[in-house]
Amino acid sequence: MTLQSTAVQLGLRENLGQFSLLLLVNAFVGAMVGLERSILPAIAEHEFHILARTAILSFIVVFGVTKSLTNYFAGRLSDRFGRKHVLVAGWVTAIPVPFMLMWAPDWDWVVAANVFLGISQGLTWSTTVIMKIDLVGPKRRGLAMGLNEFSGYFAVAGSALATGWIAARYGLRPEPFYLGVVYVVAGLLLSVLLVRETRHHVTHEVKVHHAGSASVSLSQREIFRRTSLTDRNLSSVSQAGLVNNLNDGMAWGLFPLVFAAAGMTLTQIGVLAAIYPAVWGVTQIFTGALSDRVGRKWLIVGGMGLQAAGIAVTAIAHDFMLFGEGAVLLGLGTAMVYPTLLAAIGDVAHPSWRASAVGVYRLWRDLGYAVGALLAGITADLFGVSAAVWLVAGLTLLSGGVAAVRMRETK
Repeated sequence: MTLQSTAVQLGLRENLGQFSLLLLVNAFVGAMVGLERSILPAIAEHEFHILARTAILSFIVVFGVTKSLTNYFAGRLSDRFGRKHVLVAGWVTAIPVPFMLMWAPDWDWVVAANVFLGISQGLTWSTTVIMKIDLVGPKRRGLAMGLNEFSGYFAVAGSALATGWIAARYGLRPEPFYLGVVYVVAGLLLSVLLVRETRHHVTHEVKVHHAGSASVSLSQREIFRRTSLTDRNLSSVSQAGLVNNLNDGMAWGLFPLVFAAAGMTLTQIGVLAAIYPAVWGVTQIFTGALSDRVGRKWLIVGGMGLQAAGIAVTAIAHDFMLFGEGAVLLGLGTAMVYPTLLAAIGDVAHPSWRASAVGVYRLWRDLGYAVGALLAGITADLFGVSAAVWLVAGLTLLSGGVAAVRMRETK
């Protein structure tokens, strides 16, 4: 046994320094998405005079497609070339984003910025997830994923709140996007200088926890097929992830318009846009750990039902307090689902192909952004915004039912 392998230990406490550093890096990853969360629909309407909901939501469609495809390749590339190289490449790709958003002369530039943002998010967020799973081993996966998603989505909320506040005082552009320059510089420097490679933790896990099992070698086609269709648990997780981000894409693109139509100010819209990811971010620390104790399945099923309830409350609301209550319910439901889905993937997939399975899951999950934005935008243009919100609530409830019937407990 080499000196490196004897020094490698699995566990959250044993790798607390690197784990904490990756939490900080993922906070900057999430903050990049938060830049757009509360103000981009307003920029579309007020600066570029775009009124069609489908056109406004085009930036989310592009973001979702590019991020989902990049997620898939991020898993494969991190297995082949190492996690750290993929993480650094993701931050390099993010460099143009804040400048394009600041100075975009037309909406096409905003859409193009979201191509870069989607690629960056796919590389950086996927890699931080994979690296944390590598570090903690099999015992505390739910807690690790809860902490990871907390850091990312609490930062989404903080960034959305900050950009809404800055926009209300200084204007929609360019001042709110100065924050993005800070996020990119900090994330890139931390990833280059301090983050360490974690692939040797996977080798150690296979030796220690899978020493008696047969060698597992699957083609990328087989991993894709299992995760998407044939494995009851993996495919149930994938469809739930897709619908989860379908409703998140709708919330991202339509909720600011719903709030504005009800007479909310730009500051109030920023607060409401922040409540949902803030509740989601904080609560999933506890729901992720809870899934390590009580299991994954019923947290996923119950969380999808609670999401549907939160969306329904938003559909009937007309004042700030009721909108806030809907956002809290949606955040709680998402917190039950989000880290638990990732932990379930880690439960089922063998370490030798786990990163690729995470990539396939995140491909389907983040395609939900594009599906949700297109579905919500087209429905809103044809039948009104309220009809689009109700449709997404129904699909979310249906997805929870599919998981209840098809999925088995994975813990």
